[in-house]
Amino acid sequence: MSDMLSIGASGVRAYQTALSTVGENIANVNSVGYTRRAVTLNEIAGGSGSTNGFGGGSGVYLSGVARSTDVYSAAALRASTSDLSRTTKGADWLDRIQSALTGNQLTARVTAFFGAAQSLAAEPDSTALRTGMLGAATSAGIAFTATGQAFDQVDADIDTAGHQAAQGLTSLASSLGRINEGIGRAQPGSTTAAQLMDQRDNILSQMSELVDIDTRMDSLGRATVSIGGSSGPAFVQGTTTGTVSYARDTTGSVAFTVAVRGTVTQITPNGGTLAGITDGAGRVAAIRQELNAVATGFVTAVNDNQKAGKDQTGATGIDLFAVGAAPTDIGISTLVTGGAQIAAGRGGGVRDASNLNALDALRSSGGYEGALTTLVTGNASAYKQKNTIADAQTAIRDGAATALSTSTGVNLDSEAVDLIRFQQAYAASGRVIQIARETMQTILDIR
Repeated sequence: MSDMLSIGASGVRAYQTALSTVGENIANVNSVGYTRRAVTLNEIAGGSGSTNGFGGGSGVYLSGVARSTDVYSAAALRASTSDLSRTTKGADWLDRIQSALTGNQLTARVTAFFGAAQSLAAEPDSTALRTGMLGAATSAGIAFTATGQAFDQVDADIDTAGHQAAQGLTSLASSLGRINEGIGRAQPGSTTAAQLMDQRDNILSQMSELVDIDTRMDSLGRATVSIGGSSGPAFVQGTTTGTVSYARDTTGSVAFTVAVRGTVTQITPNGGTLAGITDGAGRVAAIRQELNAVATGFVTAVNDNQKAGKDQTGATGIDLFAVGAAPTDIGISTLVTGGAQIAAGRGGGVRDASNLNALDALRSSGGYEGALTTLVTGNASAYKQKNTIADAQTAIRDGAATALSTSTGVNLDSEAVDLIRFQQAYAASGRVIQIARETMQTILDIR
């Protein structure tokens, strides 16, 4: 009777845990980051003194809770997430650049300035047209200045995003180190170990959004993470974690570094938000350089043209524009007090517009409006291309997520089958205990 009781009791214990595991799977069917668990049941071998070598065992025991895994699908999902994050973040900065280029109507105001010069050339002695040209020059300078300030703000926002990404990555590394410690202490095959591994994978997923990572697992499931690709520095190794820092140099280039145990290494992110920030900063620096060149060329051409002509009083022209600390910090010179100081001609009388005609020729040869238009259209084209790539990468990422979910996610139909199976096994084990009890009571009642 004791054998029957122990067999029934072992079944009740094992199938009770199995039912709890199935219930946990069903409860978390829509939980992000949850991985299906399955129990591993084994037969308790019969005693060594058994006379029947082919007889049954002495019950059942639960050897552990197995967590569904697919390392290849998980790695593919992390890689595709990094690629998509780099593209989408890069597209966000291109959108910000586009707003900076077009938000102040710089091209239109430069065009309006040259248009006002053409109008004055038709009637160079007109006070109203001179005032209009001076006003157009003021508007053009304001547009250059505001555009430069808009790029300053984009740079400031990039710096903020860079620092936040570095801090976020450092925090995730610290959390992963603690989880590695917990996995090392947890009983292998336990529910606790499975929960810690879910948290581990969730952190790895968040890391992959920030930067491309290379991950290796030891026999216990503890993660070793390198960032910036497989050749990058070991960022997390056991409980040892690194610190990520962000910096910008005087040329406008940005860089990320990792400090681990006092060793500082510069990383080259190839994916994630960090790569998107690096791409965005590089794009801003390149466009700002071109914008500065246009601003410098525009101011130099106009001022040189002014000094080559005569104003309305017959005096030699003076600089129309003054430049501040940055090439785009453009304003009307403080020496210019009115439209009469615009050098329309070169000494041929009040109807002389030869100097303004020369300015119109400089407009064509300098190509300032065309250069600004090229900046806008080129950035718009790059933005559109980024979005096209993002659409393709989204499909790849979604496919990888589906593949991982198929292999590690919860299927309610399968869980329903397991639930019925374990319920019946649990009931059968209880029935075995009941029969053993009734049989023992019957024997005791014999007189």
